[in-house]
Amino acid sequence: MTHFTDAEIQTRRDLASLYRLVAHFKMTDLIDTHISARIPGTPDHFLINRYGVLFHEMRPEDLVKIDPTGAAVEAKDTTERVNAAGFTIHSAVHMARHDLACVIHTHTADGIGVSCQEEGLLPISQHALKFYGHLAYHDYEGIALDLDERDRLVASLGPHRAMILRNHGLLAAGRTIAEAFLNIYFLERACQAQTKALSGGQKIIYPPVAVRERTADQFNREDGLEHAQMAWESALRLIA
Repeated sequence: MTHFTDAEIQTRRDLASLYRLVAHFKMTDLIDTHISARIPGTPDHFLINRYGVLFHEMRPEDLVKIDPTGAAVEAKDTTERVNAAGFTIHSAVHMARHDLACVIHTHTADGIGVSCQEEGLLPISQHALKFYGHLAYHDYEGIALDLDERDRLVASLGPHRAMILRNHGLLAAGRTIAEAFLNIYFLERACQAQTKALSGGQKIIYPPVAVRERTADQFNREDGLEHAQMAWESALRLIA
């Protein structure tokens, strides 16, 4: 990686670590989900996994640098495959939301389960309240191979950093890789809590609206990036 900039080398290292952390927390679906990160200082170049590499084995050199058209930037990567649906989803967000550095898409059982429920994510847990008023939804259109869907994905996401893809799974993004990790972690935990709560067959308690709003504000305070970085650095020790 000697010909890469320092910023790209660090992004590759952090993104490879994120892949392994997602595997550690069992948020994988064999080879069929994806995580991407924008390379600072480049004209919309971003890194995504080489198709076929499992998350737990991801290394910095397994990441393919592509441009907004999906073409490999590095000559050595021109024969490498990337997930076509992954390109559609991630390029849509990266091209439209320059405030976001990292995008994560998962197909977990609990995430899919909640995505199939008409009311979506319920405001019934502290984890879910992080996203109260800050969560988008996108209707299922089939496997995301149609580039025309990119405009609709972006429109659905709006100003948010998390979205439930109906009948499909979860998407979380962040201004940093650390923030994206914390967002997918909380969104996944919120879905896990919801599926368990609904399976109990008992009446669900909903916090008052004022409490929901207050909790969301507490989560989304100005020091959120600092907290995300602290959580990220702690999580990295799990895969050291």
